[in-house]
Amino acid sequence: MPRGKLKQVFPGGNTSRGFHSFYDYMIDQMEAAKVFVIKGGPGVGKSTFMRKIGEAMLERGYDVEFHCCSSDNDSLDGVVITELRIAMVDGTAPHIVDPKNPGAVDEIIHLGDHWNEQGLRAHRQEIITCNREIGRLFNRAYAYLAAAKIFLDEVKIYYSITDAFNAGKFDRKVLELVHEIFPGRERQTDHPKARHLFATAITPDGPVSHLDTIVEHVGRRYIIAGDDGTGKNTLVQRLMDAAMMRGFDVEAYHCSLEPDLIEHLVIPGLDAAVVNSVEPHGFHPHAQDVVIDTMECVDPVINEKYLEEKTTARIMYRQCMDQAVSFIRRAKSEHDKIERFYVPHMDFDAINARREATLTRILKIALD
Repeated sequence: MPRGKLKQVFPGGNTSRGFHSFYDYMIDQMEAAKVFVIKGGPGVGKSTFMRKIGEAMLERGYDVEFHCCSSDNDSLDGVVITELRIAMVDGTAPHIVDPKNPGAVDEIIHLGDHWNEQGLRAHRQEIITCNREIGRLFNRAYAYLAAAKIFLDEVKIYYSITDAFNAGKFDRKVLELVHEIFPGRERQTDHPKARHLFATAITPDGPVSHLDTIVEHVGRRYIIAGDDGTGKNTLVQRLMDAAMMRGFDVEAYHCSLEPDLIEHLVIPGLDAAVVNSVEPHGFHPHAQDVVIDTMECVDPVINEKYLEEKTTARIMYRQCMDQAVSFIRRAKSEHDKIERFYVPHMDFDAINARREATLTRILKIALD
């Protein structure tokens, strides 16, 4: 049996507005067959529990989504087995998740059932101190991300303050693209749904993208090239609106810095994707991809004073991003300290047995 397809996404992210969660979109509660909410402290094996079950299902030919953690490059926040409509979700801070339909759909698996509480209480003060420091470090990171957005906004306004951006050309380009993507398509549904996630994240290892795993199997891909401030996010948003007005479900992948902005779009019903090639995650198109260059909507402009200001703002943006990542990395180090307090006091044999029992239950659902 061929191995299933793996898609990697981020359900939450470190943004200019703090931690931003799209956890409610990991799986549709109205359609879910089973949701396991995994509880427990750091270092108790929640990510390993979910990853090993996900890997086992991939080996059995099922397509699986790994929902990656933006604050720990080696951890998962969730796993979704798409065909079976089964999800496992980390239900601990900062993404507190509780059962929405307990018993009927949701079930808590508390790995804290397998720890030595007396041993953990011996490290009570160290754990509290580390948690307090993690909160402080993330607050510093979010302050720098907010500053990075301010400077990126300064970069973006260059084309508007010089009157170089031609809105008429841009509108015509959007209409041409709408006509190309949606020619003669019948309405898919009267109740289209949008699923919101991140394809990229600002992590302890810096900006990370899993976009390739999202769009690698999509048949038609439209790659948007162009500088910041030339309408790329607006183009993606308009195409999303056009898709939903025509009754197509969409997957909207948001900007890791500015979560209100949509950077990438997948329209499963058309086997189509719109990809914004943007710093720091430039996307290299394949031969069959269609490239849309928004710089074609920019009239020639030379303004040395404004250009110098734009260049300075870009430098400041990158410096703020570097500072934010350094604080997120330090927060990860503090989190690792807490894990070291938990690991010696866990019964991992019992956790492994519980994982195998959970996998057996999932396979039984697959056979029903």
